[in-house]
Amino acid sequence: MQTPNFDSNREIICNYSSLDLSDPQNLLNILQQLRQLVLQEGEEIFNQWRWGQPFPVEVSHIQRQGFLDSSLNLAHYLALRRHDLRPLQAALMPWGLSSLGRIEGRVLPNLDAVIATLGAISGVDPDSLPSRPPIATFFEGQRLLRHHTRELFGDAQHHRRVRIMVTLPTQAASNYELVRDLIQRGCDCVRINCAHDNVEQWSAMIANVRLVEAETGYLCKVLMDLGGSKPRIGMAIAPNAQQRIFRGECILLTRDLPSTFCSDCFQAQCSLPELLEQLEVGNRVWIDDGRIGARVESITPNGVLLRITHADLKGSKLRPDKGLNFPGTDLHISSLTQKDLRDLDFVATHADIIGYSFVQEPADIELLQRELQARLPENSTIPGIVAKIETPQAVRNLPELIIQGAGKQPFGVMIARGDLAIEIGYQRLAEIQEEILWLCEAAHIPVIWATQVMENLVKKGIPSRAEITDAAIAERAECVMLNKGPFIADAVRNPTPKGGGL
Repeated sequence: MQTPNFDSNREIICNYSSLDLSDPQNLLNILQQLRQLVLQEGEEIFNQWRWGQPFPVEVSHIQRQGFLDSSLNLAHYLALRRHDLRPLQAALMPWGLSSLGRIEGRVLPNLDAVIATLGAISGVDPDSLPSRPPIATFFEGQRLLRHHTRELFGDAQHHRRVRIMVTLPTQAASNYELVRDLIQRGCDCVRINCAHDNVEQWSAMIANVRLVEAETGYLCKVLMDLGGSKPRIGMAIAPNAQQRIFRGECILLTRDLPSTFCSDCFQAQCSLPELLEQLEVGNRVWIDDGRIGARVESITPNGVLLRITHADLKGSKLRPDKGLNFPGTDLHISSLTQKDLRDLDFVATHADIIGYSFVQEPADIELLQRELQARLPENSTIPGIVAKIETPQAVRNLPELIIQGAGKQPFGVMIARGDLAIEIGYQRLAEIQEEILWLCEAAHIPVIWATQVMENLVKKGIPSRAEITDAAIAERAECVMLNKGPFIADAVRNPTPKGGGL
């Protein structure tokens, strides 16, 4: 376990480096004090989540009784993470004790076991220490994680722990054999991207999935991914006959459709024009998943002028519908667009799981829950929610996002590495991935490993060396998402009954 460094609001409140930790009795006393602090602080965090402020209130905010133990463990984990444990970890190692490095799933049982063993080494009366936990207690976190994963994805198929999710292409609406092949080979969940296609095509895709289930006996969940408030390039025009943009050139990002074809710079419409009002000179902008980088050079009456800082040496094409990212800019936009609300009329009653893009704070989850409730028939099954973690704000607020979501319905987290890498910087992606995995493990919440997993294999039929390593790391998650491509059925191979693959 490492000390968190992504959130300055959670300050480290104890530093043990100045204490004598070589004596087991001193170490035991310090660990007992640490346990007491974790209990007290964890209880405060948990009560705040459950009852709000001021509390108590009549109705708990955590309405799913089966999530209470998990939320309390998450609270204990956050309380523990307020302390710099590195000196304690180093001091425990010479005694052959747990260094508290894999404590996420069950915080208190692990602390109690270390204290009990250290007490035996020090010759302390066991009655003065916390009781040694039963063996089953150490596996309770794994059991709860499996339980919450089944609630979201259903029972595991194909003799595999990690589920496989596949993004369906448009042809899945008319090609029943494609859907059947995917599910028979090992697809546990299909993803329908609501940013593409329409209700008729979505209905046909889902009908094919249900028909495969009936004919084969395999079960497959349907996740429908709301498009969300993702800013994109609308119409784009180039000066004169120029086809590519180069470093040092400029783009005028406009609120309305570009109209001046004789301009001396590229022009592109922003699909969410209200964002332009929130930009300032010097802000960074990335286009097309980071293929084009720019900075805001000036704010003009016609739009925002961007100066290109990163582009291909041979120039980059500025294509419509490509994403825009504004790392370092705290944008204030609704998490549900008008299109999302229209799509929810269909999604609420047809999807098993709803993918939620650009979630940033608990109020975003609460908004979706209200809109869902308004569209669901009485006593109907509530779809699960998967929060896509794509921004630094979402990472900072992840514990509260989990409580708001999992406290009401089946819930999971997707590490959406494409936008996340752009928003936080590639240098920190590995660190933040770990952070998300730790927090979700503490809450016993399933994680989806997404974006460019086995991308070469799916699109070209041969994986790269880096993809093999990526897939191995992905086994730490509960689900892996593969995107569409001509070799997608080959990528979703059904492993043998003895295991193999994911």
